[in-house]
Amino acid sequence: MYIGIDLGSTNIKAAAYDRNLNLIDMRSRPVVYIRENGFVEFDAEKYYDELVALLHDIVTANKIQSIAEMAFTGQAESLVLVDKQGKALMNAISWMDERSVKECEVLAKQFSPELCERITGQQAVLPTWPATKILWLKNNRPDVFKAADCYMLLKDYIVYRLTGKRTADMSIATFSFYFDIFEKCYWQDMLKAIDVREEQLPALVEPCSVVGNLTDEAAKAMALTTDTKVNTGTLDHFAGMIGTGNTAVGGITLSTGTVMALAAMSAEPAPRDSGIAMHYGFLPDTHVMLPVAESGGVSLEWFHRTCMGDIGYDTMNQVLTERGGNELLFLPYLVGTNAPEFDAQANGVFWGLRQEHDAIDMAHAVMEGVAFVLRKNTENIRAKGTALTSIIATGGGAKSPVWCQLQADITGLDVLIPKEKEAACLGAAMVAAVSDGRYESFEEAAKEKVSFVKRFTPAPTAQTEKKYRRFCALYEAALKISEIQ
Repeated sequence: MYIGIDLGSTNIKAAAYDRNLNLIDMRSRPVVYIRENGFVEFDAEKYYDELVALLHDIVTANKIQSIAEMAFTGQAESLVLVDKQGKALMNAISWMDERSVKECEVLAKQFSPELCERITGQQAVLPTWPATKILWLKNNRPDVFKAADCYMLLKDYIVYRLTGKRTADMSIATFSFYFDIFEKCYWQDMLKAIDVREEQLPALVEPCSVVGNLTDEAAKAMALTTDTKVNTGTLDHFAGMIGTGNTAVGGITLSTGTVMALAAMSAEPAPRDSGIAMHYGFLPDTHVMLPVAESGGVSLEWFHRTCMGDIGYDTMNQVLTERGGNELLFLPYLVGTNAPEFDAQANGVFWGLRQEHDAIDMAHAVMEGVAFVLRKNTENIRAKGTALTSIIATGGGAKSPVWCQLQADITGLDVLIPKEKEAACLGAAMVAAVSDGRYESFEEAAKEKVSFVKRFTPAPTAQTEKKYRRFCALYEAALKISEIQ
């Protein structure tokens, strides 16, 4: 049997599967945050204890005798500091915490965007990155900074607690901002800038590799034995790719929640100056492009909340199916735009409003606008040398057939809806099963376990193309208007 574990930001999820990856049980526990003075933290020791209790519940409730291997996925940037005894020195600092804005300014003066991209695959110094949080600790918590024996990211910390091995999964290290994703080593100049010695960081290991076995203490706490292997796994977006069968160049795993994220394998050798967020992949010596558009599902959430009254999403989709589209355009930049323009000052715009339009027409324009942003990103990926063949849609947006058809028509790519809704946990379990030798490869596992319940085939029209050209022109016009003094 195998267990896939998702160390999420909202919930900790764990799922047990039999040797054929049939789901036996899935459970979750919420993550509790400490929010004070603008900081976002959580108790790393409690996070670990909750995970252990969750796994104990699954094992005992299902009378599981043994687990061959467990594999992890989950959030990336949350930072844990441990002392020489391996105890957490303070609360973990969540990736959502933005205390290090000033430190970002300091580091941005030392490292140009072009240099950062050539080393880390990222184009901007952001408070999300652990490197900036470490510099903040040096400046504001010198007592903790001096006592830190090791800086770990959350998933690596959990694996350490279970195995006693201090390792860093390279697909997670890519989010630290002190890892060279092309040379597969720590970025020495950044370490010097934040005053960290390499011996204070875990040893780098390939994603999806076994780190060790459960310790006696961990095994006992979960009602398991020390025969259980612990696989470091990979990032949640990457586990989602594995769990939807997207493990080769050509496919995009699209998650349209509050944020819209695209995950696609890069053609190799990966360019160092692609202008697209690039990360070390879940397979050795591969890279994954992960452009993110913050104005994704949040645009429809905002419009539904503020303008649609009692009209529910199901009713909205039903009416849109019967009614179709219109001439109305919407720029979905309510929180600025990152990929592919990276314009924090961009704003949302409705254009073409007339008295015959109603809230349903406007909702269609919102969904269409987000699909236009998706096309901008797919075209950007193609322009950098990676061919695309299909989109695998996940998240809340995948529940809307209208939205999925819009995405297909606008991008010219088939949009597939996977049967499995918890792709990250399944992907982690597939990592364990392949590592254990149950399957020879992710592709073999996917052939047996991944299926799709719906396919939306593109039906582009001249009207679609005209609206896309107008959308792009509207964005450029909005930029000029914003420059008027």
